[in-house]
Amino acid sequence: MIDRRTFTRTVGIAGITASSLGGLDVSSAAAGTPGHGTTTPALPAVVTPGTHTSPGELKRVKAGLLEVGYAEAGPAHGPVVLCLHGWPYDIHSFVDVAPLLAAEGYRVIVPYLRGHGTTRFLSSRTFRNAQQSAIALDIVALMDALRIETAVLAGFDWGTRTADVIAALWPHRVKALVSVSGYLITDVAAQQEPLSPQAEYSWWYQYYFATERGRRAMQDSTKRPELCRLVWDTVSPTWDFDDATFARTATAFENPDYADIVVHNYRWRLGLADGERHYDRYEKLLAARPAIRVPTLTLDPERDPFTAPGDGSSYRDRFVGAYEHRTLPGVGHNVPQEAPTDFAQAVVDADHL
Repeated sequence: MIDRRTFTRTVGIAGITASSLGGLDVSSAAAGTPGHGTTTPALPAVVTPGTHTSPGELKRVKAGLLEVGYAEAGPAHGPVVLCLHGWPYDIHSFVDVAPLLAAEGYRVIVPYLRGHGTTRFLSSRTFRNAQQSAIALDIVALMDALRIETAVLAGFDWGTRTADVIAALWPHRVKALVSVSGYLITDVAAQQEPLSPQAEYSWWYQYYFATERGRRAMQDSTKRPELCRLVWDTVSPTWDFDDATFARTATAFENPDYADIVVHNYRWRLGLADGERHYDRYEKLLAARPAIRVPTLTLDPERDPFTAPGDGSSYRDRFVGAYEHRTLPGVGHNVPQEAPTDFAQAVVDADHL
């Protein structure tokens, strides 16, 4: 889920290369000058959430430490959009978004993050690490494996954090960014400061995973989906999804590394679990809260309990390139699945900033 510091504080690095490092009413406020000087095309159709149920044929490719499972839509030589999911979600979050973007000529890549779905570690000896820079490097490796030099990155929750990290550390790989909930790069040291009681209450599962009891719940094949379903219900209070919709995503939770990855992610963010030393150089850069310079469109879902007050003001200073912000009324945490047309339009608009 999103970075807890979003509640209380605002959250450049340039020229770092991969080789050197190894239908709702939308309110908006724009800043910056559009880079292309063209009128952004509006999507020709509004898709009702839940229109599509399948992400299509799944593919696999070896990339870095992983064999990544992913879905692909659109023309093979179209401009690339990478759609990145969060927790407890999977590639089905983009099941209605991908066809909209494909129809606009985009090549849409939707990967399972490490520990999810059909993505697998290549070695049983690899530490099941879910710190932010490790996940971001997975996506850079995927781009390399698919020979994608640059792409629009669009994500929510863990996907937002991952896209933000890549935009901050490897900006030359990011044509534009769609960042739900704004700037989510984690500062582990800052995470030690308590929030208001109401804000802390929303993060119950984060503290649950800090316990052995919570870890065992994630390992339990019965309790795991019940826990994830509870999160869906509470963070998307207006989303009227059915059992079948949840069940399609819940298959991604059966990945043998799922519990280890989820628990490590939240423990690492609270400073309760170590990362790996060879990622320290990236985490040191990220702890400085680097500005993001690529063209960015941020989305705040109004009904998400993690959305910070202030209509994006708490993180505005972290985006210093062409920029636009929108608030989505009536939408909860899983933005692309709850409001697919608005999310897809944000991708097109970001690409034209």
